Amino acid sequence: MLFLGIDVGTQAAKAILATANGKVVAEGRCPIQTLPVELPPGWAVQEAESWWHAAKEAVRFALGNLPKAGKSPRDIEAIAIDSTSGTFLPLDQVSRPLIPALMYNDLRAGDEAQKVNAAAGDFLAKLGYSFNASFSLPKILWIKQNQPYVFDNAWKFLHAADYLLGKLTGDFAVSDTSNALKSGYDLVDLRWPDFIENELAIPLDKLPRVLTPGEVVGKVSKQAAEQTGLVADTTVVAGCSDGTAALIASGASHVGTANSNLGTTLVIRAVSKDIVHDPKGRLYCHRHPDGYWLPGGASNTGCEGVDRRFLPANRQRLQEALPAVTPTNLIVYPLARKGERLPFNDPEAEGFVSGAPESEEALYAAHLEGVAFLERWTYELLHALGSEPPQAVYVTGGGAESHGWLKIRATVLSKLLLKPRVSESAFGSAILAASRTAYRSLSEACQAMVSIDKEVEPDPANLESYANRYAAFRAEMKRRGYDD
Repeated sequence: MLFLGIDVGTQAAKAILATANGKVVAEGRCPIQTLPVELPPGWAVQEAESWWHAAKEAVRFALGNLPKAGKSPRDIEAIAIDSTSGTFLPLDQVSRPLIPALMYNDLRAGDEAQKVNAAAGDFLAKLGYSFNASFSLPKILWIKQNQPYVFDNAWKFLHAADYLLGKLTGDFAVSDTSNALKSGYDLVDLRWPDFIENELAIPLDKLPRVLTPGEVVGKVSKQAAEQTGLVADTTVVAGCSDGTAALIASGASHVGTANSNLGTTLVIRAVSKDIVHDPKGRLYCHRHPDGYWLPGGASNTGCEGVDRRFLPANRQRLQEALPAVTPTNLIVYPLARKGERLPFNDPEAEGFVSGAPESEEALYAAHLEGVAFLERWTYELLHALGSEPPQAVYVTGGGAESHGWLKIRATVLSKLLLKPRVSESAFGSAILAASRTAYRSLSEACQAMVSIDKEVEPDPANLESYANRYAAFRAEMKRRGYDD
C-alpha cells in the first residue's frame, strides 16, 4: 500500500511515494517551464498548464522508479496535491483558464484588499485576521473591476491545488479549507460568508465547494491515467496549501507542538486548541483537519539575510567557528530587504548591525542569533495571543541543516528541537493521502509516518547568556521603533 503526494511550487513539481509507515520508495521531480513576460511592478503570473505538465512528468518519473522497490502503480491507495497558497485562476464553463494564474506574490490588488476588509465587517473579528494583496479574494475583486469580461465569463475561481485536482479527477469545482482561507472561506462556520456576494457582488456560485483536507474527492480519470501512468479509479483526496503540507511533513500534529520552517524566510505554525486572533494581522489561522487550529505566519527574515552577506565558500569555516564565538556581543537584525511582517508589521523596517564585530566569524554567528531571537519573539507572540506554548519545535527548511544553528536556536528558545528525516511538502501530501484511507486521522498518520532524524537540546551553559542577549535584542529593536 502506497500513498502519493504531489507538491507543485513556483519552480518545480515534486512527487513522493511513501508506504503507510513513512518509508519513501520513489520520487520524481520536474521543473516548471515559464516564458519570460514583461509585467507591471508587483505583478506575477504563470500559465496553469505548465503546472500540470510538470506534475505529470514528476509523477511519471516517480512511477518509473517503483519497479526498483518491487512496487507498481496499482499499489497506490490514495493521492493528495498541494500548491502555493493564494495562487488562483478563473476557469470558463469547460474548465479552461481564461487568463494566466495570478500568483501568491502578485500584489496588484492592494486597493481591493482594503475594500474587502471594509466589507468584511464582523467576519474579520471572528476569524482574527485581515486580507492583504497576496490573498486571492482581493485579486478576484481586482479582476471584477479591471477585467469585467474575464469575470463575467468565469465559471469558477480556483486555487492552484484545486486546478491540479481537477486535472487529475475531472472535477473542477472542489477546494479545501486550507487553500480556501485566502478566498475568504469561513473556517469557523465552514461556509462561504455572505459579504462576498452581498457587499462585493461576487456570486458565491463562482466559488468551489470546500472539503476538509484528506476527505475523499473522487478517482483518477481515464484521461489523467493515460497522461500520468497512474491507474484509473485510484482514490484522490482533498489537498492543502504547500505551507500546510510542510507542517504535516514536519511531524507537528497535536496541540503543544509547532513547526519552524527556516528557508529564505522563517515560517512558523503552531497547533492550538483554540483559534488565535491577531487584530494587527501578523498571524492568521488555518484549520487543522482534526479540528485544531494552526496559527502562524511568515517573517521576511531568514536564510536570505545570511546568504546575501556571507559567501558560500566561507560557510564551512564559519560554521566550525560557532562554538568558539557564541554567544556574541553583537545585536543583528538580519533583514535582507525593506519591510517586515512577523513578529511585527512594519513596511519600512530595515536590517542593522549594532556593535563592532571582532571577526567575520562573530558577525556570522550574530546573524544566526538574530534569526533565533525573531523565532523566540514569534513564539512569545503566539502564546500572548492564546496559543499553547510548544513543548517541542519541529524544524525544517535549509536552515535546519546546520547543527550549529540548531544549537543556537534550541538554546535561545530553551526548547527541544526535532528534525524529521523527510520534510518536503510532497511528503506532507502523502501523509494527508493516508490520513483517512489508511488511518483514522491526520494526527494518527503523522505519528505513524514521520520519523525524527535528529534531536537538538538547549546548551545549559548558555541558557542564561542567551536570555540576556535576547532581552538586549528586544530593547534595541524597541529603541529603533520595531515592536509588536
